[in-house]
Amino acid sequence: MKVVVLGMGGTIAGVSDTSALRGYRAGEVQVAELVGTAGVPAGVEVVTEQVAQVDSKDMDESLWLALALRAQHWLAQPEVTGIVVTHGTDTLEETAFFLHSVLDLAKPLVLTGAMRPSTDAEPDGPGNLRDAIRVAATPGAIGVLVVFAGRLFLGSAVRKVHPRRVDAFEAGDPGLLGRITGEGLAMSAAWPRSIHGQVPGALTAFAGRIVAGRKLPWVAWVTSHAGATGEDVLALLAAGVEGLVVGGTGNGMVHRRLEAALAQARAQGVPVVIGSRCSLGDAQSAIARPDGADDDDLALQPAKARIALQLRLLGESG
Repeated sequence: MKVVVLGMGGTIAGVSDTSALRGYRAGEVQVAELVGTAGVPAGVEVVTEQVAQVDSKDMDESLWLALALRAQHWLAQPEVTGIVVTHGTDTLEETAFFLHSVLDLAKPLVLTGAMRPSTDAEPDGPGNLRDAIRVAATPGAIGVLVVFAGRLFLGSAVRKVHPRRVDAFEAGDPGLLGRITGEGLAMSAAWPRSIHGQVPGALTAFAGRIVAGRKLPWVAWVTSHAGATGEDVLALLAAGVEGLVVGGTGNGMVHRRLEAALAQARAQGVPVVIGSRCSLGDAQSAIARPDGADDDDLALQPAKARIALQLRLLGESG
């Protein structure tokens, strides 16, 4: 079995001067070295490639494109069983959702990372990487997945819910596929029979825009809160924003003054998607909303809804 590990940087490749993270620097250790410290499961051949070395808080569209194209290249090789991506945790859920949306996968692409740098006295990266390689080499595995702290998640559902814990990710019951133990992979749900949510032609169109010096359509993310006025929405409209995603309170509720500004945005032809700012759960798409938001987008949290809307606008713009 052959697994390709693509390095993107992050804390898993980070170093610090002390256990208190003084002098912490993300993305310092090469991915080949990370694999060497993690240990490769028996019977698995690993090939490494350094795509980027970046603190994931600084992730951008050009790096997404580079990663997607390299993953697409390797997954097309018949001898490659799966891909592992080492990534920082801050935007891992966004990268996972982007890859899920633009890649048509018949093999597994597994993202992982770490909450402690490689120089920590008890780093969590080696175990996470070893588990991710095991999953990528597992027969039947499919789609974008995330492995973290011994748990296996659907990449389209995962989210970071804690800034410090080593088990910083959740995906709700529907998004938890299983656990990785010393005995092997203990599945709590079946592998998805088919992968849904891809945007046909998105990767090709995106690559064309980057070559032309353009980015994905500009979609801004605003939040409803006590005292919201909607003035930020009006400023964004004046600046030429192409889409708006709103983190609503509770079950996707929006302050009345903000709603008035959003109505103006819709009147100007700017699409508006409303989700929930709650860290767990999703806004219920079954609720009839007067704002015209799409049901599929309502079921996404803002970080993912923003990407979904960008790709939708990309398709509409050609």
